Amino acid sequence: RFSSLFNFNANSIICVFLCFSSGQCGDKPACPSGWTDYKDRCFFYVPKVTSWPAAQKNCQSLGGNLASVRDKDEYEVVQNVILSASKDSKKAWIGGTDAQQEGTWIWIDGTPFIYTNWYPRQPDNKDGNQNCIQMNFKGNSPNFGNSKSNLY
Repeated sequence: RFSSLFNFNANSIICVFLCFSSGQCGDKPACPSGWTDYKDRCFFYVPKVTSWPAAQKNCQSLGGNLASVRDKDEYEVVQNVILSASKDSKKAWIGGTDAQQEGTWIWIDGTPFIYTNWYPRQPDNKDGNQNCIQMNFKGNSPNFGNSKSNLY
């Protein structure tokens, strides 16, 4: 689910982010080694603590962006990438943000923000500073939330 969990002191939270790289027009090249292929995208788990902007910059250096989630099937693929790589239910930065206009969520890669699975009463912009999304897990019910500094 999506939620707006926020914590500026999130260094103790174990988190990750996912990067993806879309293929070019024509024949799509294979995903790089270590990346997970799903339809026209490649997903990658990076276990490093950082802020959302730094995570996005690192994804760009790898040829992608923080991951967008287009539908329920892709949501489940992203969950499985996290679980397979971390052997746990880790939190993960993804590419959703409303930093440009409060309450208007966009995916950093330009993908239309159509699929939502917000946790109940979310997003709530707690303390007025929740502008990015992390995918996380609550028991068996995954959700999305916001935070400042996490693993990626």
